[in-house]
Amino acid sequence: MNLTLLAIGWLMVVATAIPVLRKDAWWIRMFDFPRVQIVVVSVAVLIAYCVTTDTVDVAGGLFIIALSASLLHQGHMMFPYFPFAKKQVQKSQDPKKESSLSLLTANVLMKSRGADRLREIIRHADPDVILTVECDAWWQDQLRDLERTHPYKVHQPQANTYGMLLYSRLELIDPEVKFLIQDDIPSIHASVALPSGQRVELHCMHPRPPFPTEDESSTDRDAELLLVGKKLKPKEIPVIVMGDLNDVAWSRTNYLFQNISGLLDPRIGRGFFNTFHANLPFMRFPLDHFFHSNHFRLIEFKRLAYFGSDHFPVFISLSYEPDAATEQPELQATGNEEARATEKIAKAS
Repeated sequence: MNLTLLAIGWLMVVATAIPVLRKDAWWIRMFDFPRVQIVVVSVAVLIAYCVTTDTVDVAGGLFIIALSASLLHQGHMMFPYFPFAKKQVQKSQDPKKESSLSLLTANVLMKSRGADRLREIIRHADPDVILTVECDAWWQDQLRDLERTHPYKVHQPQANTYGMLLYSRLELIDPEVKFLIQDDIPSIHASVALPSGQRVELHCMHPRPPFPTEDESSTDRDAELLLVGKKLKPKEIPVIVMGDLNDVAWSRTNYLFQNISGLLDPRIGRGFFNTFHANLPFMRFPLDHFFHSNHFRLIEFKRLAYFGSDHFPVFISLSYEPDAATEQPELQATGNEEARATEKIAKAS
């Protein structure tokens, strides 16, 4: 029994230590994802070991210390996303319709056929802006009805699971499809005009994940995020970045992206809002994101219903309130972080 517990516990310690390495190999970066799962297993092992062990020798003491340190590190990385942590984005107390913006993003799983259910979810949520990713020509045809209520659109269907469709009931200004890092991975960039006349810059992304069947390293994914982040920092207009970023909220890359871009994460202080994998309750991670500048306060943020994809849709409603910037200071990158981002972008170029 103890040998089994020791083996599992030391595996959890190793799984915690591996992502501390600043390496981009997929098998290293994959350990950024299951932090909750590692914590659950580690706690269970630690309790079982302490209950079943009469006398703790030196080796057992080292095991307890190592596993406890592992738990502390995992807790530190995830702490901002617990509901009792300080919120990064304030709740709006008096949102105005003309200055509000609601958005929905959904990874449809290209091979799935849940279009009817997704359309129903969209109708119920009634967002101003809709982004769907993993869309091919079939999905474009299935979602064509959205053009009746959301006439402003950008279509980039692709058969490689990286197609994107953007629909908006508000005017899209200068919409553009870009291939920032890889020539088969699109992103959509535009401005949205609020009813008040205020423009909001919108960046829709779905970078390729580090995985053997996709990309053997996280370099290109990280570089795409950081490239957008570096371009956003000097801007003074409101900004939103949204999409399936194929990275968990608590990864070093996401924290670096926030500091480089200055953008805020409405999840912080509110919860994980796990979106993937929809069919595996014990293996769920927050992969679908909204980041925004400090011009906004939050009206609502929620995960929506299952519709047949391996991702849940996510909905957010934001209130443009310029005074929020004085109470929600934008994040700042250190010199080392700036250098690391520049190096990562150059490595992918």
